[in-house]
Amino acid sequence: MAVREWLPAAALSAAIDHKLKAGEPLFRLGDKTVGLCEVITGRVRLARVDHSGREIVLHVAGPGETLAEASLFSSHYHCDAIASSAAVVRVYPRREVLAAFAQSPKAAQAFSEMLAHQVMSLRTRIEQRNIRSARERVRHFLVLNVGPDRRTVEMRGTLKDLAAEIGLTHEALYRTLAALERSGEIRRKGEKIVLSKRV
Repeated sequence: MAVREWLPAAALSAAIDHKLKAGEPLFRLGDKTVGLCEVITGRVRLARVDHSGREIVLHVAGPGETLAEASLFSSHYHCDAIASSAAVVRVYPRREVLAAFAQSPKAAQAFSEMLAHQVMSLRTRIEQRNIRSARERVRHFLVLNVGPDRRTVEMRGTLKDLAAEIGLTHEALYRTLAALERSGEIRRKGEKIVLSKRV
């Protein structure tokens, strides 16, 4: 459900749009939190850098998705938000969003429902990352993300984004997709991956 469908008008009207270039941060780890963020166009990844300097992608948000929801209840951000492509992110100020929750049980319930769906999605990603075989991990992702025809997966970003999302290097993902294509399990058609059998 889009933010505009449940957030009251006062909070919607206080929103500020931020235009980002690819690679530009929306915020950095330790920055003071400002509010609820919604991606309007483009893609934004939440990431942390480990002790060896490697970026660990926590989530990639696309159009219509929110990010850093927990920051509404925290004083500082716990990760970086970096534009993976040119993007527009709408920020709804924290004070107005929290006031909306206090005044509108419907808004608070919609936000809770959105968080519940995110928890389910996070559990699925944890399940994926526990699959050791790259081939099985990619198969798992494809099966869970087929569209209504139960065969077609619409890519929501680049293959590099997908690799980060499922915890593979992009080289391992490219090799695995090529192997699945050679074996006839999938066909790649532009921004789509088509499974040979319905699931």
